[in-house]
Amino acid sequence: MPRPTPPPNDPSHPCSSDRSGLDSATSTSWLAGPQAKAARLVFAYEAGPCGYVLHRYLSRKGLDCLVVAPSLIPKRPGDKVKNDRRDAVEIARLLRSGDLTSVYVPSIEDEAIRDLCRARDAARVTLKDAKLRLKSFLLRLGLNYVGRADWNDAHRRYLAKVVCPTPAQQIVFQESLRAVDEQVERLHRLEQELLDLVPSWRLYPMVEALQALRGVQWIVALTVVAELGDLTRFGNPRQLAAFVGLIPSEYSSGDARRQGSCQRTWKSGPE
Repeated sequence: MPRPTPPPNDPSHPCSSDRSGLDSATSTSWLAGPQAKAARLVFAYEAGPCGYVLHRYLSRKGLDCLVVAPSLIPKRPGDKVKNDRRDAVEIARLLRSGDLTSVYVPSIEDEAIRDLCRARDAARVTLKDAKLRLKSFLLRLGLNYVGRADWNDAHRRYLAKVVCPTPAQQIVFQESLRAVDEQVERLHRLEQELLDLVPSWRLYPMVEALQALRGVQWIVALTVVAELGDLTRFGNPRQLAAFVGLIPSEYSSGDARRQGSCQRTWKSGPE
C-alpha cells in the first residue's frame, strides 16, 4: 500500500502541517483589540484535547504563549464556583504572578512520531482484548485449548478445527477469530510504518543508544524517546526521574522522615 503524499509546506493549503485550523479573519479580529492596548502580549491556556494548535499559531506570529498543566494550577480549597470567565481571570492573575507551570510543547515532527507510537500501542491493546474475548467465548462453550502456548502454530491449527454447537455460535466464533486476524495485520502495518519513518527522525540516534541497554529493543526504546521528547531540556538525571514520577513520596515532620512508594505521576517539566 503506497504511503500518502505529505501535504505541502504551504500555510494556505487545507492539509498543511503549518495550518493551525484557525480562520485568518477571525484570529486577526480577536488579536487586534489586545494588541492595541498593550506593547507586549503573553497568552496562556490549559493543556487539553485541543493540543498545541493555538500555541503554534501564536508562536508563528511572534507572540508568547504558555500551555499550562491543569493539575499544577493552584486552587483555593473553598472556591466552588467554576466557569470559563472565572477560569480565564484566574489564569491571567496566576500568569502575572508567575505561579503557572507550562508543559513541554513538542515539535510537529516529534508529536507525529509520538502519535504513531500511541496508535501502535492502541492496536496492541485492541489485539489483546480481541484475543481475550475469543478465548473467553470458547471457554464458556467448553472448548478450551490445552496446549503449552497460545497463538502459536499449534494453537492456530486447533482454532481452524473448532466447531461450535450451534450455527449462531459458529458465526460468533468466526467473527471473533477474524477480528483477531485484522488486529494482527493492523499491528504489523503500524510497526512497519514506524520502521520506515523513524530512521529519518532527529531523535533516532537516541533510540539507537537506548537499545544498548540489556532487554531494551527498538519498540521500547522508540516509545520511551517518543513520550519523553527532547531529553536535553533536563539539566540532570534527578529532573528526569521527577518528570516520570520515579521519586519516593514523603510524609515527614520534625525529626521523623517517612518515605513511601514512587509517585508514578508524570510532571509537566523539569523541576
